[in-house]
Amino acid sequence: MKKVRILHISSAHPPQDPRLAHRVIPSLVPIYDITVLLPGARPAMFCTTQYISLPYFRRVVARFLLVHPIILWRTLRLRPTLLHIYDPELLPVARLLQLLLRIPVVYEVHENFYKKLEQKIVTQGRLATHFFHRFDAMAQRRFHLVFTEHAYLSTYNRLTNPSAVVYNYPSLSFLEPFRFPYSPNQQAPEFFYIGWISLERAFDTLVAALARFKHHYPVFRMHLFGQRTLTDDDLEKLPGFADVREHLIFYGYIDQQQAFLTIRHTTAGIALLKPVGDYPDSYPTKMFEYMALGLPVITSDFPLYRDIVERYACGFCLSPDKPEQLADALIYLVEHPHEAQIMSKKGRKAIEDRFNWETERLKLLTLYSQILET
Repeated sequence: MKKVRILHISSAHPPQDPRLAHRVIPSLVPIYDITVLLPGARPAMFCTTQYISLPYFRRVVARFLLVHPIILWRTLRLRPTLLHIYDPELLPVARLLQLLLRIPVVYEVHENFYKKLEQKIVTQGRLATHFFHRFDAMAQRRFHLVFTEHAYLSTYNRLTNPSAVVYNYPSLSFLEPFRFPYSPNQQAPEFFYIGWISLERAFDTLVAALARFKHHYPVFRMHLFGQRTLTDDDLEKLPGFADVREHLIFYGYIDQQQAFLTIRHTTAGIALLKPVGDYPDSYPTKMFEYMALGLPVITSDFPLYRDIVERYACGFCLSPDKPEQLADALIYLVEHPHEAQIMSKKGRKAIEDRFNWETERLKLLTLYSQILET
């Protein structure tokens, strides 16, 4: 029996995006004929999926003018039965394709832009935010929405079509090759961070905390994976940066499969965020990934996060603005390896029992079935 053709499109996500590459797409491939349009995608990335490369431009206007016509042309040629998009900037072209092809559209919401409107006005301009409001309201009426957080439903409360909350919990099968027995380097402690490197993600707090930590442990390494929003000049101005510069290893944005190879002797995973936008209402994916990998977690003291970390006793929740608290937590984990190992095991068990992709995969497949049966 011929599989139903489904097209996934993003004009902003990289081909190594963990949710797309290691969760959503592998879950759908056994059932559907999947084609993926992504910037910089290589045709042979996965043998069971057709990946088509799109050009990438940093500015949204450039993507509108130069990439969206390509998306329109490609989609009309492929003629999918269902379209799944990941970026709000794709809402206009998705609506046009819906009208032309008479197909359903799934719009996946990864961020509550309404919580960051002031920032978006500064970076994108008032006209862009006005159009976002218009087309986002249209999407709530015309599309099926997938949310990565339940809290988004307080904003998106006028949905007219079947939708679902599909959390970004980790895939145990994907992470299993990178899971090692907890054996931190006691002589030269190592710590791990993956994600955007920015002030919103409390990088200034991390640097100041490591400067304090250095007074106790002069030899250590901080592994940092992700894109930087801070320039070299910005880094130099951070209090404590000069003291810890030689201990910070910036890898840039690389595939998780490479990044996770460095955790073998890591003491803890850090996932601090400041109370900006929707962060307090959204789980940090990296928190669950650290737990799945068997690392004690250090994250922000938001009630949503505390409910996980304190309930399962798998790490620390602390103020993202107080480096002394972070330094104390790092020192404690280094000096109490037995207690840290217990946190490691409890975090992993919580992922195995509850916070894993398997349940979310079923929710996504159920939504697809609902849409395609109508």
